This record gives sequence, C-alpha cells and structure tokens, in this order.
Amino acid sequence: MKMTIRRKAKPHAGFEDEYRTSLREYASGGGEPALGRAYELGRRALTEQKSLVEMASLHHQAVLALVCEAESGKHREKLLRASAEFLAECLSPYEMAHRGFQDAVKALRQLNETLEEEIKRIAYAVHDEAGQLLVAVHLALAEVAPELPAPQQAQVARIKELLNQVEKHLRRYSHELRPTILDDLGWIPAIRFLAEGISKRADLPIHIDATVSGRLPGTVETTLYRIVQEALTNAVKHAKASNVWIRAWRENLVLCCSIRDDGGGFDSSQADAAPGQKGLGLIAMRERVSAIGGNLHIESRPGHGTTLSIRLPLEVNHANSHRARR
Repeated sequence: MKMTIRRKAKPHAGFEDEYRTSLREYASGGGEPALGRAYELGRRALTEQKSLVEMASLHHQAVLALVCEAESGKHREKLLRASAEFLAECLSPYEMAHRGFQDAVKALRQLNETLEEEIKRIAYAVHDEAGQLLVAVHLALAEVAPELPAPQQAQVARIKELLNQVEKHLRRYSHELRPTILDDLGWIPAIRFLAEGISKRADLPIHIDATVSGRLPGTVETTLYRIVQEALTNAVKHAKASNVWIRAWRENLVLCCSIRDDGGGFDSSQADAAPGQKGLGLIAMRERVSAIGGNLHIESRPGHGTTLSIRLPLEVNHANSHRARR
C-alpha cells in the first residue's frame, strides 16, 4: 500500500520576522539586494498603515537583538551604521508619501484661495456693478414718471418697489458670497451676521457661544466661515432642524468649534461614500479643514441630529494675535 507523505506547510513569516531577517542579512553584508528589501518592507508597512512609532519600536527591538550578539565594540558600531542605513531606506516610502501629502495640501490651499478670489470678484460685481445699473434704472424712471398719466405713474411706482426688492436681494447675496465684515472684523462677527440672516429667513433659532477673541490668518478665518456656512445650509435644507448651536473656544493652543443641530441626522459612517450633495459637501468641508492643518469630526445618527467638530492647532503667534490678517 502506497502511503502519501504530506509535508507540513511552512508558516508564512509575519512582517516583524521578515524585518528582523532582512535587517540581519543587510547587517551581515547582504548589500543592495537586502537594502532593496528594506524599501519593499517600507512600502508594505505604509500599505498596512503601520505607524512610524510602530516601525521605530520594531527597529529598536531588532537592533537590540543584533547588538547583544555582537562580539566586539567595533562590530557593534558596524551593526549600528548598517541598521541606520536599513531604517532610512525602509522609511523612504513614508517620506515620499509625506511629501506627496504636503504637495496635495499646498495645491488644495492654492485652489481654495483662487476660489475665494473669484468669489470676491463675483460679490463685487453683484454689489457694485449691478447696483450701479439699478441706480441708472431708478434715475431713468424718475425722469419719465412725471410726464406719464396717473395710472402709468402707479405702475412705475410698483416697478420701483420691485427694483428695490431686487437691490435688497442682490445686496444680501453679495454679503453672503463674501461679507466685508469677514475681512474687517473677523470670522466670529461674520458668523453672527450670517446666522442672523439665516435665522430670520428660515425661522430657525441659531444660538452662538463664542469665547475666542483676536484675529487669525485670512485663509484660516475664511475656511472657518465657509465650514459654518455650509453646516448652516445643511441644517436648513437637509436636516430640517429646529435649533442650531454654534460654539467656539480655545483649549490651550487648539482652536475648537462645533456646529450642532437637532435635525433628522444621517448615518455619518456612510457620509463619505454617499454620491449625493450632502456627502460631497462633507468631503469638501474635511478637505478645507485639512488644508489649514486641522481636522473635522462628524457625529450623526438618523433622528438624533448632527454635530460637526473642528480642532485646529494654532501657532503661538496666531494664538496671541489681535491684528487683522488679510
């Protein structure tokens, strides 16, 4: 009877074992092939989302084991030099990813600044250029009206009233596109102005508790204003909220801001994957906050409202500044 002998499969070495083995090989004179494996291990670690602290701890343990086996001080020095080269090569994918992230953040910041400049231009056109045209129409009607019969004069009066309504709406759109108060007084007064207008139009109580003072860089203030603006728009259009609470405070050198509503809420875990406008709005908010070095946390459940929390580390000179930055 023929017996089949099955060889026991060799277990696949874990990442830590591969790292120790490759480091030992390079320290023993493995040369470029072993150093190439260091780079591949770095790429794998990045893909598996291993932190730099985890990599440093693993490297420390691996080097400690090698040093303990060293026969002389000269040998230990050689091992330490080789280990440093191995670690540097292993972490090079992290460095490249970091540089790519910095480039992406810089490009996003420049894009936001370009968009804000375009918004300024449009707001100016709406407020000044359209306003001048409306003034010209008012003057023309004032010249024509006295020569018209009484019924037509009444019609001209109604036209003037409609033009006044148009002027009022254009002024409001201009201020909401780019409120001058944002540049002149800062983001907190601008948010109060914005909240007052939305509260009146939507019959929505908006409660503001802001204990911060002083000015921040223009890009930071604009970003914070846009986030609150988008959150209030969502609260009115999507959440159908009955109340909104806005808070702004400092925790040492961290600026904190939260926008909470008691509306319908949604599944925040699915927000980024949602193809609708709400998902895109939340993604845009996260990108804006990320571009200025902060982070945005969204907490929401169906039927339990939504809370957006912003945390923005501040530089010392920004935290103590009371000057307007433009």
